[in-house]
Amino acid sequence: MASAGLKFLDPKILGKIKTLELKAKYVVEGFVTGLHKSPYKGFSCEFAEYRQYMPGDDLRYIDWKVYGRTDKFYIKEFEDETNLRTYITLDISESMGYKGKRAGISKLEYSSYLAASMSYFMSQQRDSPGLVTLDNKICKYIPSSLKAGQLQIILRTLEEIQPGASSNLAAPLHQLAEIYSRRGVVILISDLMDDEEGVLSALKHMRFKGHEVILFHVLDHDELEFPFTGLSRFEEMETNKEMLTLPDAVRASYLKNINNFINNWKLECRKLDIDYVLLDTAKPLDFALMSFLAKRSGLM
Repeated sequence: MASAGLKFLDPKILGKIKTLELKAKYVVEGFVTGLHKSPYKGFSCEFAEYRQYMPGDDLRYIDWKVYGRTDKFYIKEFEDETNLRTYITLDISESMGYKGKRAGISKLEYSSYLAASMSYFMSQQRDSPGLVTLDNKICKYIPSSLKAGQLQIILRTLEEIQPGASSNLAAPLHQLAEIYSRRGVVILISDLMDDEEGVLSALKHMRFKGHEVILFHVLDHDELEFPFTGLSRFEEMETNKEMLTLPDAVRASYLKNINNFINNWKLECRKLDIDYVLLDTAKPLDFALMSFLAKRSGLM
């Protein structure tokens, strides 16, 4: 099954599928299904739902009142105490709208596919996804929940996302560290084109609150490789500053700076015990999903 669905992990192909829910389904079922089968349902916490009795189920949990009304056996299921809350935190600032020629989709579109895929995956596993979008403020807040329709709410929100204002992630991330009351996994998806010290301070706040943190650093292929040739005009998306230059004259300096930028984030995340994953928007989503899965397996 995994090999049959791998073609849908190419973002260019994902972009041709009609709905975000289908995209998420193709990504997850084409790659993740079978890698994590435990549904994490139990009988120790809040009531979750009914399901039809299956041979081998504990008879103690048959709802006899329902049997009396329907003449069928149904089991009461409850949310397990180990249910995982995951807070998907998506940077929608202006710089996330960049789209290079090779990728075919913007950083924000790529990140939305990633957020949708993870939400779909977690919902299938009876975990509790939530979604926050932010730029220099919290733009949309959907609390982590197992309620019916949660996935559809998240997917509809992702469908409607447009690049927001200039980024200043530190303030809303600090706010979220206080809002996220129950310990869980915070997944930050961002290009990190922001004040590095400010964002690091907010991530330290998250770790201090006891959250696991996974940082998906999403960059366009052009930002990583600087493939430009000939006289080119570059515009900074959040300030509209422009520079006319010959790429060959600045390529070595640019590549050195972007590599230093990435390596510094890797180092700082290692110090904070944060999982850092660099993503190239020209490459499939499977690496991101596997990295998430590896992190999640450590929490089981």
